[in-house]
Amino acid sequence: MENEKKYSQMTEQELRTEIARLMEKARKAEQLGILNEYAVYQRKALMAQSYLIDPASIVPGEIYRIQGDEGYFFKVDYLKGRFAWGYRMGGEQAEEALPLAMLTYVKTGK
Repeated sequence: MENEKKYSQMTEQELRTEIARLMEKARKAEQLGILNEYAVYQRKALMAQSYLIDPASIVPGEIYRIQGDEGYFFKVDYLKGRFAWGYRMGGEQAEEALPLAMLTYVKTGK
C-alpha cells in the first residue's frame, strides 16, 4: 500500500488536485456502471472538500441546507473535526454527523 498523506496534512493545492482525481475516478466508475465504487469516490471527494472549509464558518445553532439532499435542512449542534453534528429539520430528530462540505448557509444576501 502506498504511503498517502492524510487530508489534514495536505496543502490547499494538494487537496484540490486530490478532489479532481477522485471526481475523475467517480466519473469513470459511473460510466462503467459501478455504482458502489462511484459512491465511494464521491464520498472521498466530499471529505477532501471538507478540509477546504474553515470550521469557524459553520456556526452551532444555525440552520444549513444539505447539499445533495435538496429540501432538507440541518441544525448544527456542535462541530467535531470536519463533521457537523446535529439534526435534520422535520425528521425524527436523530443525531447525525455530516461532512462540512455538505452544508450550505441558508441566510444568503444582505
